[in-house]
Amino acid sequence: MTHHLILGAGPAGVIAAETIRKHAPLDAITIVGDERESPYSRMAIPYLLMGNVDERGTYLRKSSSHFADLKITIVQASVRAVDVVSKKATLDNGQSMPFDTLLIATGSHPVQPPIPGIDAAGVHTCWTLQDARAIMALATKGARVLQLGAGFIGCIIMEALAARGVHLSVVEMGDRMVPRMMGPTAGGMIRDWCQARGVQVFTGTRVEAIVAGAPLQVKLSNGQTVAADLVISAAGVQPAIGFLENSAITCLLGVLTDQHLQTNVPGIYAAGDCAEAFDKISSKTIVSAIQPNAAEQARVAALNMVAFGRGKAPAADLKGVTQINVLDTLGLISTSFGDWQGVPGGEHVELTDKAAGRHLSLQFKDDVLVGCNSVGWTDHVGVMRGLVEGQVKLGAWKETLKNDPTQLMQAYIACAQAQHDWSGAQDARRR
Repeated sequence: MTHHLILGAGPAGVIAAETIRKHAPLDAITIVGDERESPYSRMAIPYLLMGNVDERGTYLRKSSSHFADLKITIVQASVRAVDVVSKKATLDNGQSMPFDTLLIATGSHPVQPPIPGIDAAGVHTCWTLQDARAIMALATKGARVLQLGAGFIGCIIMEALAARGVHLSVVEMGDRMVPRMMGPTAGGMIRDWCQARGVQVFTGTRVEAIVAGAPLQVKLSNGQTVAADLVISAAGVQPAIGFLENSAITCLLGVLTDQHLQTNVPGIYAAGDCAEAFDKISSKTIVSAIQPNAAEQARVAALNMVAFGRGKAPAADLKGVTQINVLDTLGLISTSFGDWQGVPGGEHVELTDKAAGRHLSLQFKDDVLVGCNSVGWTDHVGVMRGLVEGQVKLGAWKETLKNDPTQLMQAYIACAQAQHDWSGAQDARRR
């Protein structure tokens, strides 16, 4: 009987286990999760902070017997090392867990910035249910909260904090908010929107030290000191793959995988926030830490784990990595797709109406839209994604969009439909 071992109890690990069970009813499946909680979604934590759900509302599967019913074993422990020769994973509870196939789905962990006082009482990350409990105890109405970081995750946390009625300050080292998702104009518009809603925003500013006490004293690089009852560190995340350091499994930024989500070691796969997979739009391997990618990667990896366990050829390919970010910042919707910063030799068009709070930026390579971002522009979100991910050839519509970027819907209908009709005709000829 094949034993499939899954490291990580987040969405990727859970979806992979369920997919394996569906296609291999008799195989053994073990999930190792490093938190003493039922498997839950980190993306639900802001809703917990807002009071929209309770802790059970964050659980990935609501039935307490779900995993037992599927004969999936859950082990609560941290992985310390993987031995690819003996095919065993060493856990911090003393267990040595053998496997026939292995999925690395350990996700990410928060980056700890090297700031004096970052370990002081009252300083927390916002990554786990345990973090959420600590934050809810301190982020009461009227509390002074300083958040370090205004990236994608930081803005989601900020939305939840604002809903709790705190006095919020945000410190971002970059020259704008969401600097890895937005250009200067768009990032500046998001900052202005937040400040107009009572959030104190410091961009181009570092936290230099946090002095313990009640309140905490947060010293900034602009010379100011801000008093805070709670400091939240949202300085970004990185793949949780330190335990693979001496494993012979190839890692770059994440665990490097092929189109089957297999690593350089046969029978060992990776999926989710810790996996580095090929992106067909940028033609390079990337870590894209969003849940739709985690789900699809888990599905593909699981099908191939079942095939490997049966001595068969890979059963599924990953079609590509999706680079999608859709963000709600205090009611302002912003989006980013693909190579939003553009590519060498590409062309660019930008439309901004600050009075209306709307911004649209399109990036082209030849006659293909390779990336875009928007602020306050919700009408064409699906169309932008479709054009970028579909690598739709725009032809003469490219010049139309350069003259009027708002014609996205018309361009999509004309070009995507034509491309679909051509592909269908080609398939018919092959048959």
